[in-house]
Amino acid sequence: MLRRQPFLLFIIVLFCGGCSKPLWNDPYPADQDQASIYYDHFAERPKHLDPVRSYSSNEYLFLGQIYEPPLQYHFLKRPYELTTLTATEMPAVTFLGKDGKSLLENAKPDQVAWTVYRITIKPGINYQPHPAFAKNEQGDLLYHSLTEDDLDDIHTLSDFPKTGSRELIADDYVYEVKRMAHPATHSPIASLMAKYIVGLKELAADLRSDYKTEKKAFIDLRKYSIEGVRVVDRYTYEIKLKGKYPQFIYWLSMSFFSPMPWEADHFYSQTGMEDKNISLDWYPVGTGPFMLTENNPNRRMVLTKNPNFHGETYPTEGEPGDQENGLLDDAGKTLPFINQAIYSLEKESIPAWNKFLQGYYDTSGVDSDSFDQAVQFGAQGDAQLTDDMQKKGIKLLTAVTTSTYYMGFNMLDDVIGGNSERHRKLRQAISIAIDYEEYISIFANGRGVPAQGPIQPGIFGSKEGRDGINPIVYKWVKGKPRRKSIEVARQLMIEAGYPGGRNAKTGKQLILYFDSTGGGPGSKSLLDWMSKQFKKLGIQLVIRATDYNRFQEKMLKGTVQIYQWGWNADYPDPENFLFLLYGPNGKVEHRGENASNYSNPEFDALFEKIKNMDNSLERQVVIDKMVTILREDAPWLWGWHPVAFSLHHSWYKNAKPNLMANNTLKYKRIDPVLRNEKRKAWNQPVLGPLKWLFLLFILSLIPAVFIWWRKERATVL
Repeated sequence: MLRRQPFLLFIIVLFCGGCSKPLWNDPYPADQDQASIYYDHFAERPKHLDPVRSYSSNEYLFLGQIYEPPLQYHFLKRPYELTTLTATEMPAVTFLGKDGKSLLENAKPDQVAWTVYRITIKPGINYQPHPAFAKNEQGDLLYHSLTEDDLDDIHTLSDFPKTGSRELIADDYVYEVKRMAHPATHSPIASLMAKYIVGLKELAADLRSDYKTEKKAFIDLRKYSIEGVRVVDRYTYEIKLKGKYPQFIYWLSMSFFSPMPWEADHFYSQTGMEDKNISLDWYPVGTGPFMLTENNPNRRMVLTKNPNFHGETYPTEGEPGDQENGLLDDAGKTLPFINQAIYSLEKESIPAWNKFLQGYYDTSGVDSDSFDQAVQFGAQGDAQLTDDMQKKGIKLLTAVTTSTYYMGFNMLDDVIGGNSERHRKLRQAISIAIDYEEYISIFANGRGVPAQGPIQPGIFGSKEGRDGINPIVYKWVKGKPRRKSIEVARQLMIEAGYPGGRNAKTGKQLILYFDSTGGGPGSKSLLDWMSKQFKKLGIQLVIRATDYNRFQEKMLKGTVQIYQWGWNADYPDPENFLFLLYGPNGKVEHRGENASNYSNPEFDALFEKIKNMDNSLERQVVIDKMVTILREDAPWLWGWHPVAFSLHHSWYKNAKPNLMANNTLKYKRIDPVLRNEKRKAWNQPVLGPLKWLFLLFILSLIPAVFIWWRKERATVL
């Protein structure tokens, strides 16, 4: 009888499977069906989760939910707007002259010797539970004098039996600024901040000396003072900058300026911790709405709601259309809405895409492999979901990214560079001939918009509509920009001395050189397309393929003629784009980010004027002049701005792209009941073929059973 049980169980499952839960292919435990959990995936292990070291988007995916700088970007408002996070109000800014006396708010940059930012944080904010804060009955920290023997049974942070917490104070923010100067952190913004924060450079020199002399893993930064950063009281601190640098306020929304408790710094610096991967790079400690409770980068990462979170409410206002789109349905409600976020490792895009379609991931990007299955373009060129996606209730969101991809000319080159009218018209002709509308359609699946200049749309300084087009390359036709005809470009070639692409004096064909880091069959079609674009003007384009290290070396030496590059904005300010063409940032002479080595005295003077100005009509007028100069000089083919496509299921609420904020998980809301219903509908096992196979198996046994029966009967007789 016992032998028949597995067989009977198979029969029951076979014919009753699909009648009820559980689903056979569900990757999650059944007790998560009704839970408010967000499911997503990641493709690459985050390297740094220490906020003073991290500068990568795949790391910010986690850091932004754990750490809290004083400021953040408003979730709904566009253009992007800063608002408070832990700060009670926006920082109070004071300008000081050389005599140390206060200046008016509209003081000119050359009058300002120092700028002081005073920041007051909210009381009553506590850190997440963490062993670094655990104390005994006498009030002594439990885990700050550990020996290697004490760590024998410790393998992960959760192995410490006790945790504690304490209130966030101003000194924690000051401590983190000091960590930028620590020689062991290798902060990527240390050199930049040292130019502005008074005393940071000097502190770095002192720390290097002491770190080398003492050879200790832990340096108590509380014992070091820094002239430009000081604690005013328990909840207030000040940062003093050299000169006027309005863009600094954007940095106060980034993880670099999050608080760091000295207890955590000391805890992780103890001998033996690093060997067990127990470090700030592995286990962050913050005051945010979530904390990292599982870090297994070879399988999954789990963020869990911080039980000590101080509370925050969903925004009560946004931009036009937010109310109609349901983005204010949760106005005023307490954040966060979800209890947990589970990120699974997916190295390949196809498995991740299939799991999204099955409902096991709540959101998804759209890559080239899945694009045609998900998106189609309407008669007006607008992106729409395919019928299959719409039937599933999947939604599409698009947003122009804060990035730009451009083709640059080396302005030091004798042929394509230079500031003469001849050189300028040659570059203008090429700017018209390279059809970026076609490029976006072919190589980006239509996910992009042609750039009209250096400033990305939505950033102060850019303009929309007729006023925003590049008149060198486009004309305004029936309410839309239209690229000028190739005949206009050919006329410019004649005026530049290259009729039909040949030198008017020598008759030789014009040959230009493009350095590419791409290789293999995937890039061949792109390079062939590019050669055809130049051929429209009679120009022969020679492709010089190289590896990225060699390419960088050639860029530094200025031996590149034409190249292709891109830039992602650090913050939403025109200065962050225009500085890429500022003369003193030239790559060859100054090792800066001006890869084209462009230098125009008028442009440079205007940049000096606007870089420290607040956004105003006056600043807009100056920026307009700068953009006009750049369009006429054409040191870049302005290229294109990518458009991000993202998909989400109907149970995923408050979906609005915010390309500057990194802490948007707290705004997301999940309807787990609807999700569970959809999963069941989409993932029922298809048992029909199995049932027919089983029936066929039974039928095939009938002759054998009949023969056996006859044999047994004959034996009996």
